[in-house]
Amino acid sequence: MAPNLKHPAKDELTHTISRAHADELRNEWVAWLSTERRMSPNTVTAYQHDITKFLTFMTEHLSHSLSSQTLLDLSIRDFRAWLTWLSNQGLSGRSRGRAVSSVRSFFRFLEKVGLGQNSSLSVLRTPRGNRLLPHPISQEDAGELVTSIGSDGQGKITWLTLRNGALFLLLYGTGLRISEALALKGVDFTSDPKSIRVTGKGMKERLVPLLPRVLDTVESYRVACPYATGPRDPIFVGARGKQLNPGVAQRAMRHLRHQLSLPDTATPHSLRHSFATHLLSSGGDLRAIQELLGHSSLASTQRYTEVDRTQMRAVYVDAHPRARN
Repeated sequence: MAPNLKHPAKDELTHTISRAHADELRNEWVAWLSTERRMSPNTVTAYQHDITKFLTFMTEHLSHSLSSQTLLDLSIRDFRAWLTWLSNQGLSGRSRGRAVSSVRSFFRFLEKVGLGQNSSLSVLRTPRGNRLLPHPISQEDAGELVTSIGSDGQGKITWLTLRNGALFLLLYGTGLRISEALALKGVDFTSDPKSIRVTGKGMKERLVPLLPRVLDTVESYRVACPYATGPRDPIFVGARGKQLNPGVAQRAMRHLRHQLSLPDTATPHSLRHSFATHLLSSGGDLRAIQELLGHSSLASTQRYTEVDRTQMRAVYVDAHPRARN
């Protein structure tokens, strides 16, 4: 049974956890990530996966079960052996870097509950992977996608095609993450017709402007939807009336991509990248785009400047006679 971290006094708590196994500590840490750190479910799942692999490796590496004290006694050689094992498993530098972040978070939790800290982590270097650039679709492809909104590619219109069209136009018109869009409820639209309230990573709320065309398209879908879309109901629902699954949206985009002969990079998430890149190329302010996207760091938004420069160079090479030669 996992130790209860909320009720005992601190000295009693430390005594209880000092006897706990690593798996019990992991479960308490996962709950802490969700409740106190307010991490998104996807991030919590990824961190949990990393720590499970870390604990499995350390158990085999040390040839005995792990306790909290064992974890605090791990040396820099132990951590480096784990990173080498991850590399041999074929994990990229980017994935190994996230695994280190997961482990650091786990050990911060151990320190928070009064167990102490492992000084070896302070000298462990975080692997660096190649910085991946976003893959937006072109403005021409985005325009073709927008003009086809609501149709199945063969002229047939149903509430499901209206739903898909409203979702994709919302993603391109606001730059929301797919998880943010699918979490929207009726109340998020009714408070202000010119903007929507979005709950992003870390449960941070932000207001995002809403274009009239986007609002009209969403409202047309809501009228056609056979299920309740009241203030507390999810806006985007599946065929059975439950909150729409991201996989369904991705399949709908693949179908539309095939119908319109769009590139493979056309995905629901690429519409968010397209929103940011097209705003930037039209003179949008980087700080404003950061706020719209809900980025906590400007460095995340600055990736789009690299995309913009790459696209400008491609246009130059293609159009300038000297460049062609």
